[in-house]
Amino acid sequence: MELWLLLYLIPGLGNIAFKNLLDRMGSPEAILKASLDELKDVEGVREEIALHIKQQRTEIDPSAELKKIKDMGVHIITYTDVDYPPLLRAIHDPPMLLYAKGLNIPTNHTFVSVVGSRNPTPYGLKTAEILSQGLARRSLGVVSGMARGIDSKAHWGCLSGKGFTIAVLGTGIDRIYPASNEKLFREITQKGLVLSEFPLGTPPKPNHFPVRNRIISGISKAVVVVEATKNSGSLITAGQALEQGREVFAVPGSIHSFKSAGCHFLIKQGARLVENADDILEELGLNYPFLQKTDSFFKDTISPVNEAEKIIYDLIGDYPIHIDQIAHQGNLETHEVSSILTRMELKGMIRQLPGKMFVR
Repeated sequence: MELWLLLYLIPGLGNIAFKNLLDRMGSPEAILKASLDELKDVEGVREEIALHIKQQRTEIDPSAELKKIKDMGVHIITYTDVDYPPLLRAIHDPPMLLYAKGLNIPTNHTFVSVVGSRNPTPYGLKTAEILSQGLARRSLGVVSGMARGIDSKAHWGCLSGKGFTIAVLGTGIDRIYPASNEKLFREITQKGLVLSEFPLGTPPKPNHFPVRNRIISGISKAVVVVEATKNSGSLITAGQALEQGREVFAVPGSIHSFKSAGCHFLIKQGARLVENADDILEELGLNYPFLQKTDSFFKDTISPVNEAEKIIYDLIGDYPIHIDQIAHQGNLETHEVSSILTRMELKGMIRQLPGKMFVR
């Protein structure tokens, strides 16, 4: 393990060159024993990198780094380990080493990536949670990036369905980002797995996240984009998924919501429109023991008790609506609507958002 870590920490030695060296030499030990000419003869290994390999053999102390890793409860998964995700091993540039914290990946487990906006609508959040819980209930795992928004809800939904979820970080595994996801990080390490290809201490840099996205799609058999703008990083993940031969799904949204524009673009390009977990399993050709097409993440909604509540409830959906719009469409006085909305909110029928906006 120390030799794997030593090679991985050599500046400039990328995953593809490392893999080519491993294919040619057979093991990290053989790579480190090779001559300068033998190293330079491998595709992708420049003279500068070959010199680094020869020099760092004596300058890097992997044992100290390995002790730090173990003290944190982190373990390393190498490219040749049996625990290495098999689909990820087959991509063009697989990470040769993964820092891991949590449980071992269940044998022969199928994973689906659920990704989307960091600033989603309530509709997007609810959909990501229910969809991920549905996948978990059908014995599929969920992979995402533990970012705020859709990613976080995807992880929580999978955990609520008693499923195995994998979070792939764009930072070192010792850096929880965003910090508000500390509780989610702890839950995943206890019931799932957190992975990172970045060394300890690596901060959250913008260019790290597109790089880690290839791992999210690489582990999975399919990628589902729940809510995304046309410039969203989720579309990068979808593009990488297509390059890797994965299925791409997209959840439709309102034509008036720019936050669904990316999903609609994907659907126009041939992505499969998805409404529930069964759509995904059907397309992937997976058998499952569930007959119903619905999932029940949330408790049964309390029914309206009078005509005014029914009118208002029918006007409120998964997209936010302003109190003035509710009053106008329901032909009701604003003060009357305000009182009814307060009562409905106390019952748990609806939720108020900033700016006098309401959703179910």
